[in-house]
Amino acid sequence: MSATLPAPRGARRNASVLLRPAAKPLLFVASLLPLAWLLYGALANTLGANPAEALIRATGDWTLRFLCLTLAVTPLRQWTGQPALLRFRRMLGLFTFFYGVLHFLCYAWLDMGFDLAEITRDIPKRPFALVGFAALLLMAPLAATSFNRAIRALGAKRWQALHRLVYAVALLAILHFFWMRSAKHNYAEVAVYAAILAVLLGWRLVAHLRRRPVAAG
Repeated sequence: MSATLPAPRGARRNASVLLRPAAKPLLFVASLLPLAWLLYGALANTLGANPAEALIRATGDWTLRFLCLTLAVTPLRQWTGQPALLRFRRMLGLFTFFYGVLHFLCYAWLDMGFDLAEITRDIPKRPFALVGFAALLLMAPLAATSFNRAIRALGAKRWQALHRLVYAVALLAILHFFWMRSAKHNYAEVAVYAAILAVLLGWRLVAHLRRRPVAAG
């Protein structure tokens, strides 16, 4: 008979912080800070020589950052022994979609003037735009089914299967970023995000392969 070892004091203290009622509101406010900074920059005219391009790029960057944070929750939960981290995954995922929608709206407004006919012609003829738009479309059902009622309606297995679309979103997002930066042969940031996503997706692949023999048995 094995005894359950108590969690280290540091881990218990961190769990206590993560479980505090204020933790989620603080994360919500922190997630809005990039938007607040961009709005301030637009109003104060501090976004540089091309504010439209700065807004489009910044909202795209923040979409990728929140996507990385969302995908990092599960491995971090295991590495740190902090199940309480799962409390924040849904909010981070929704902010990924939020900044993705802002990225698209900035393009539709600042590049296309909300001309729907021009947008529908422009997206298919530019591969990087088409890939980015596909990633946004794949995120829509994930955001729409992030709520408890949707999870109950779909059932846990179907909900999990649907939300594996996030892996396709990650691949499309990094391809979109690569294609966009390839015009100027600027790959440094692309390499950083690609490495982070490779680690996060690779960890899941290894975890899946380790579970297979157990599942088969």
